[in-house]
Amino acid sequence: MASINPYLTFNGNAEEAMNFYKSVFGGEFMDGINRFKDFKEMPGCENLSEADGEKVMHVSLPVQKESLLMASDAIEGMGQPFTAGNNFTISIQTESEEETHRLFNGLSSGGHIVMPLEKASWAELFGMFTDKFGIQWLVNYDVN
Repeated sequence: MASINPYLTFNGNAEEAMNFYKSVFGGEFMDGINRFKDFKEMPGCENLSEADGEKVMHVSLPVQKESLLMASDAIEGMGQPFTAGNNFTISIQTESEEETHRLFNGLSSGGHIVMPLEKASWAELFGMFTDKFGIQWLVNYDVN
């Protein structure tokens, strides 16, 4: 069964925000803080400014046994611009390739696919879309 987690987007202060949440919830970030400069193979990351390269590409904080609070910084020119109040996404972590395709195809039906399901450096399958109701989703499947 898939797990669902909130994914927050910040306007350059994701590290500060996530350190604040960490001080409240406790715990440690999973796999540290990943920065855009470390993902130059990702489309749009190859020509980032030095300042944008230092921004947070991904960070995860476990807040319960099966729950994560995840975040990244928005970078102008990469996807949707930062909009306060609309800066969250629902992230689905799936357990199988079949479940990944079923949920991605079902939820994205009638919506707008931002990134089709494909292999990513951190996952076997990853995709992004906005559903027909305007909700942003991430779908992630990793065999580990």
